[in-house]
Amino acid sequence: MTWVGEPEPVPAKLTPAGWLRAILRGIPLGLLVFSGLAVLLATRLVERPLFGLKRPITPYITQFVCRNGLRILGIGFHATGTPMAQVGGVVANHASWLDIFSLNARDRVYFVSKAEVAGWPGIGWLARAVGTVFIRRDPRDAGKQKTVFEQRLQAGHRLLFFPEGTSSDGRQVLPFKPTLFAAFFSDALRDICFVQPVSVTYVAPKGASERFYGWWGDMEFAPHLLETLAAERQGRIEVRYHTPLRVAAFDNRKALAAACEAAVRSGLKIEGL
Repeated sequence: MTWVGEPEPVPAKLTPAGWLRAILRGIPLGLLVFSGLAVLLATRLVERPLFGLKRPITPYITQFVCRNGLRILGIGFHATGTPMAQVGGVVANHASWLDIFSLNARDRVYFVSKAEVAGWPGIGWLARAVGTVFIRRDPRDAGKQKTVFEQRLQAGHRLLFFPEGTSSDGRQVLPFKPTLFAAFFSDALRDICFVQPVSVTYVAPKGASERFYGWWGDMEFAPHLLETLAAERQGRIEVRYHTPLRVAAFDNRKALAAACEAAVRSGLKIEGL
C-alpha cells in the first residue's frame, strides 16, 4: 500500500551553494555510515559466536552512527519520555527515511521491514547488517514470521515497526493495521511483552514546505536525500516516548493497535493544525 493523500513535490533545482552544502554534509555522512558499518561487521564476527542471536554490543554502534548522522545533517533532535526497558515492541508513525536516524538516535531497536527492502541497492545491505527483520505480506508466511518475532523478542530485541504500513507526509497518522501485533499474543510472549508507542514529529526548516522531510508514494530516495543535504537551514525532529502498554492488559491485537494509534496521535505536534 502507498499513501496517495497528497501530491508528491518536485525537488527544487539546486543552486551552486546548495551543491556545496550537499557535498560538505554528504561526504562526512557517507564516511560515518560506511565506517560505522565496517566496525559493526567486524564486531559481529566476535559477537555472533559468543552471544548468538543476542547483540549486546552492535546496537550501540548503530545508535552512535544515527545520532551523529543527524548532527552532520544539522537537523535538531529532541526526545521526551524514556525508552522502555521491558521486552517487546516499539511502534511509531512513519514519515521519512529519516525515521531510521530518528528512532535509533535515542533507543537501540531493530526495525521490521517489508521483504522488498532487502533487495534495494545499498539500503538493503545496510538493513541486513544492523539486524532488520524482513517480512512478506503473504498469509502463507504468517506462521513463519510469528516464529521469527518470538525468537527475536525472547532474545531481548525490541522490534520496531510502522503499523500504518506506509509512509505519509508526516502531518498526520494513518490508521494502524493490527496484523503484526498478533505475534505479541502468543502463549510464550503475551504475559511478558510490552509495546511502546512513539510519536515522531518533523518540523520543516523556516520558509520551507511543512512536508519538507516527508518521503512517500513514488518519491525517489536520491533526490530527496540530496535536497535534505543541500538545505540552507535545517529544521528539527521531536520524538516522544509514551508509556509502554502491557500486552496482557488487552483482549486482542485490534484493541492493542487502537490504543497505540491513539497514543501516537496524541503526541504528534503539528503546527498550524
